[in-house]
Amino acid sequence: MKANDIADKAMDVFVLPDAVIRLKECMDDSAASIDDIAEIIAFDPGLTSQLLKVANSALYRFPNKIETISKALQVIGTRSAYDLALAYGITHAFNDIDAKIIDLDKFWEQSVSCALLAKYFAENRHIREPERLFVSGLLHNVGELVVVALMPHEAKRCLAFNARVSPAELQQAILGFTYAELSAALVRKWNIPESIIRPVSLIHDTDSGIEDDDVQILQLSYVLALDNVNPEVYPSYNNLIPELHERLSLKMEDLEDALDITNLQCISVMSLFNPNAFILY
Repeated sequence: MKANDIADKAMDVFVLPDAVIRLKECMDDSAASIDDIAEIIAFDPGLTSQLLKVANSALYRFPNKIETISKALQVIGTRSAYDLALAYGITHAFNDIDAKIIDLDKFWEQSVSCALLAKYFAENRHIREPERLFVSGLLHNVGELVVVALMPHEAKRCLAFNARVSPAELQQAILGFTYAELSAALVRKWNIPESIIRPVSLIHDTDSGIEDDDVQILQLSYVLALDNVNPEVYPSYNNLIPELHERLSLKMEDLEDALDITNLQCISVMSLFNPNAFILY
């Protein structure tokens, strides 16, 4: 079965919150104002709480506490707030995943680690609206949650990656596609912006010579997070090939700094995006 076929089935199981759908429609409407966006967010207590938590989290480190959605939209920006609302909505859609099949805390640790690294590198390269790369990093592996729900036996088999067989290689052998391909297929069906989807769809295409900062940043962030979160399988920088950081003009000490900073952020940010930690309203 192809990734698109699985994504079609997943659409019936995993549903975005109404507020996130309405927010996307509003963002696509050129006549919409910041007040329209704030009103949609304000009508969803869960989304309101989430955005305020994120605005006041280690993700931003603003000097003064942000207490209203209007203020959050002003300091973060409407596009960034939309990207973060997408992240909340998509991760929220997976809040009923069976924790007996995979280690969900480790799953979200790797997802958040990849997201934080992607945002860090994007900011260091002065890329506009680095939140979209945070969202790409956060969502790159949600395909695994789909397989856990719909194909639990195969999901268990895909956990057997090791130093000789990478997770992507094992997924390709067992499923015929990678989790990243399935992630991209699903979020594309949700009409998520292509700027978020494209880096996810190309995250494992490291040999194709793609000259795209977003793609290259996510590819680098993925391998760093994979090694960082799985020390029992991989030594530090085990999956790193020099091209991944050299083409971004980064040195090994830059990678060490990125890991040091994002590791400090990871625990607190995980609590914001791990669905197990959500307060339900």
